[in-house]
Amino acid sequence: MSRLQNGQLFPSLEVPAVGGGVIPIPQSLHGSYGVILIYRGAWCPYCQAQLGGFQRASEKLAEVGIKVAALSVDDEATTKGTIEKYKLRFPVGHSADADHVALVTGAYTNPSPRYLQSTGFLLDPEGNVLNAVYSSGPIGRLVAEDVIGMVAYLNTKGA
Repeated sequence: MSRLQNGQLFPSLEVPAVGGGVIPIPQSLHGSYGVILIYRGAWCPYCQAQLGGFQRASEKLAEVGIKVAALSVDDEATTKGTIEKYKLRFPVGHSADADHVALVTGAYTNPSPRYLQSTGFLLDPEGNVLNAVYSSGPIGRLVAEDVIGMVAYLNTKGA
């Protein structure tokens, strides 16, 4: 398993969406800067803080043209509870196949119980990796304010 590198096109993933259908990643983010949050599960307080932080920053994220999508191995009912608890308005996928996601993204996994460790990506509007944050445990993850700052910098640099 290799980690994704800056400049590399993010691989296509489809994760089940709450209520049916799938979330196509990174296609659902195409045309905007994109953030992909792979979180450990609803039970993880660090993940809860990260998801809540991205939701609280949703207006600022939108102002600089950033869309967010998240996923975990949690089942649909648990994911629905997470969405409701934190009033998440970005797509959150459930029942992700930990081994497949790890294979295509390089995310670390936990052996037993099987879940994905926190992994985050910032993508450019074409779906290429601008920044990847891999964690082998509960801490070390993307923060909304840092993502907003980086995209704001990139937008002024390109102007």
